[in-house]
Amino acid sequence: MSNSFKSLLALGLVAFVAACGGQQEEEFVVVEPEPISQEPVYTGKYK
Repeated sequence: MSNSFKSLLALGLVAFVAACGGQQEEEFVVVEPEPISQEPVYTGKYK
């Protein structure tokens, strides 16, 4: 094989490995829970 073909093949392989290797990072998503509503306080029957 010619040297230029080997160089192109090696460059393509490096580019392929670099493109596949960058997608393995995990993304952490933090979801904040909704605030808990407070129950009404009993104030008496006729207030």
